[in-house]
Amino acid sequence: MSLAGSREAATGPTGRRRLLHYEPPTGWLNDPNGLVHHDGEWHLCYQHHPASSDWGPMHWGHAVSTDLTTWTDLPIALHPDEHGAVYSGSAVVDRHGTAGFGEGALVAIYTQFTPTSQVQSIAGSVDRGRTWQVHDANPVLPQPAGLVDFRDPKVCWYDDGRGGGHRVMVLAAGGDARFYVSRDLVAWEPAGVFAPEPGRPYG
Repeated sequence: MSLAGSREAATGPTGRRRLLHYEPPTGWLNDPNGLVHHDGEWHLCYQHHPASSDWGPMHWGHAVSTDLTTWTDLPIALHPDEHGAVYSGSAVVDRHGTAGFGEGALVAIYTQFTPTSQVQSIAGSVDRGRTWQVHDANPVLPQPAGLVDFRDPKVCWYDDGRGGGHRVMVLAAGGDARFYVSRDLVAWEPAGVFAPEPGRPYG
């Protein structure tokens, strides 16, 4: 278990993990990611540097819970690769297997970061998040020319009310929010921009 009071861990001045505050087994933790309920479990992924308590090359750590109180650590879900470190994102259940991982797969959608690029990639799991496979088409959404920031995808399902629909992704793009749509989580098309009023600062 990975909740303070459930097991000892030398992570704080008392040598115990915190109560009702998730902490990784080792290393750095920041933003929560990939929060999704699937097959009776809540999944919590998070920005993680497993080799140090200082910020470093980001991975996605992973834990699951049946009650949102007691958490079980799982192996690291996502590791840096040739496309970059693994930054923030989200996760969905691909009930019809449109992304190619299989019906009912968990699919993570996340930013990969290098000093010169921010692109969006996906990975899937068909064993309840215990192992993950990155998609051969990564990055599924490259960085548009001229944008410095292009990150942190949040994905949801839009139901068209006629028995169909599509996925919607919103991304932080500097001072704007950019929207993309997809029917398979792999091919994404631009759908609009939400921007502050001209002359109004953001942040």
